[in-house]
Amino acid sequence: MLVSQILKTKGDAVFTATPNETLGALAALLNARRVGALVVLDNERVVGIVSERDVIRAVAEEGAAALSRPVGDVMTKDVIFAEPGDRVDQLLSRMTDRRIRHLPVCKDDRLVGIISIGDLVKSKIGEVEAEADGLRAYIAAG
Repeated sequence: MLVSQILKTKGDAVFTATPNETLGALAALLNARRVGALVVLDNERVVGIVSERDVIRAVAEEGAAALSRPVGDVMTKDVIFAEPGDRVDQLLSRMTDRRIRHLPVCKDDRLVGIISIGDLVKSKIGEVEAEADGLRAYIAAG
């Protein structure tokens, strides 16, 4: 299965933040949107990604004062991207190796979606279940 197929089902909505927003505002947005990460944009250009883990680390290191820091200080700047034509197996491996849970999806340097490891696992489970159903039907007809 391809990323583009997952996005057709899931949708292409991406929640974003700016580098100047505070971690406190970001935490509220993560909670309100019920998501684990936001893509950080500066004039439509992806400049980072920030996750719940980033917020927790900052608070653990600095206490409540961290919530007034700008997102740009704690975001991951070296963003790893997915493309619509990437395969689920490729991305599961990439995300596992790098210990990341979210990948912005870009096409021609334009943000077109975001996928999580949960999206990929759900897709993989659906694929395996469909294959098992096919094998059961083949054996039953046999």
